[in-house]
Amino acid sequence: MEDDRARFAELFQRHYGAVMRYAARRVGRDRAPDVVSEAFLVAWRRLADVPVSDPLPWLYATTRHLIANEIRGQGRQARVTARMGEVVELVAADHADTVVDQVRVRHALAQLSEADQEALRLAAWEGLDAEAAATVMGCSRTAYKVRLFRARRRLAAALEPAPDRKAADAALGPLAHEGGS
Repeated sequence: MEDDRARFAELFQRHYGAVMRYAARRVGRDRAPDVVSEAFLVAWRRLADVPVSDPLPWLYATTRHLIANEIRGQGRQARVTARMGEVVELVAADHADTVVDQVRVRHALAQLSEADQEALRLAAWEGLDAEAAATVMGCSRTAYKVRLFRARRRLAAALEPAPDRKAADAALGPLAHEGGS
């Protein structure tokens, strides 16, 4: 039992920050601590299942499943709110080109399937190699690489402006991105 405690303490100290960042990028900073604490609770309960050599992909996969539960719960909550007739409006301020680019990328990312989003996030945000990302997604390394390639193509297509938007942008020049367009 003492060995388990020491192993878990080391696991927690070494990987807490990475798992917290992973969760925060997916469910936000407010919900991330709860998701991460659940992930480490699962790790403690299933410590024998946690790989000794490279536990981070296992922790990411566990967190990913907990996040899926969180997202389903948010969906249920949104449906209840809609039934009650409440309208929640989210407004993002446009302070700089960086924010505009981030919104544009997040919008394009949101148009992709959850599997495409996860493949891209694991590579770009988490910096995982194909082997570790495949472990998180529960597929082979080759399948992950194919998913990532296709997800990148779909993201590039989603980032392309619509043909009529290109014409409007050309006609308006710098005014095309001002105001509420």
